[in-house]
Amino acid sequence: MRGLNGGGASVWRKWSILARNSWARHSCTKLFVGGLCYDTNEPVLKDAFGRHGEIIEVKVICDHVSGKSKGYGFVKFTSETEASTALKEMDGQLLDGRQIRLEFAHKG
Repeated sequence: MRGLNGGGASVWRKWSILARNSWARHSCTKLFVGGLCYDTNEPVLKDAFGRHGEIIEVKVICDHVSGKSKGYGFVKFTSETEASTALKEMDGQLLDGRQIRLEFAHKG
């Protein structure tokens, strides 16, 4: 009884995953920022990205015990266009002496 249902469900599942990933990538306003200097704080990150648009939230991820930066963070913009522009213009740039790398953030 596998027939069409088994194959069709598999194709549908693959299409659904691709569509969801494509939507998330193209509709994201939140950027992952990796490669941060351990001294980079949220005001510095906000200042660096603020010229690309209005920022809703900036977060540098810190160790919960030591309070020191883990070297990455997130910047959330009000629009997809602003986030895309920031990604294109800031990826690979130097911030506090370190080359940062950007990606659209996604829940994983």
